[in-house]
Amino acid sequence: MGGALGLTLAALAYPGLLGLDTVSGSPSRVVAQTRWGPLTEADRDFVVKVRAAGLWEYPVGEMAVKKGTTKAVVTAGRHLIDGHAALDASCRKIAPLLDITLPDAASPQQRGFVTTLGADTGKQFDRDMANILRVTHGQIFNTIAKIRSTTRNSLVRALANQANATVLDHITVMEDTGLVDYDRVLFQETTPPKLPASDLTPPPPSGGQPQVVLTPPPGATSSPLDLDGGQPAAPAPGPTVR
Repeated sequence: MGGALGLTLAALAYPGLLGLDTVSGSPSRVVAQTRWGPLTEADRDFVVKVRAAGLWEYPVGEMAVKKGTTKAVVTAGRHLIDGHAALDASCRKIAPLLDITLPDAASPQQRGFVTTLGADTGKQFDRDMANILRVTHGQIFNTIAKIRSTTRNSLVRALANQANATVLDHITVMEDTGLVDYDRVLFQETTPPKLPASDLTPPPPSGGQPQVVLTPPPGATSSPLDLDGGQPAAPAPGPTVR
């Protein structure tokens, strides 16, 4: 009974720990004072969102490289892999410094996108990938802008700079496929479905398990943050835990 109660309490506490669901409900509430500046709930939520995005978009990029039927779709997949490997490395660098717990799996909603695209084949895969990824990147693009303009934490600001460039690149390569239905995308961006918090929150990491690492591709062009200067550093390939 004690073990079950402990698991229940951990499940209840974890969303707050991530900053995805908080007691105060105030994104501007400062949750920690750090040497890089105050950390707010919104800052913490942003770091987690960037990490979670990579955990589903990276495997979708791998799918696109294997299943894409056009050169533009394959190119988009390569950009997803390259960009999210670098963003993931940056998140893993700054999270322990800011005492942020990172997930090792995407949210149920995000895993649903992966399932849908995994079942798609041919042109259907191309169309669904371009439109789903264009919607999700458009949504987080606005979040990045808000964080970049309001955060007082220099590490979060540097991550926002990197995420801004990466997401804009990914938006562009999705549009370059020629498959984006702009009317549909705009509607879905501005009218997202009302889902329970449990569908939008990544699960807590499993205790004692190695952290998931998104490996940079050969010849990676995107780089993680250099914490000494707050700028991207040379890519550093590492082992992948899948």
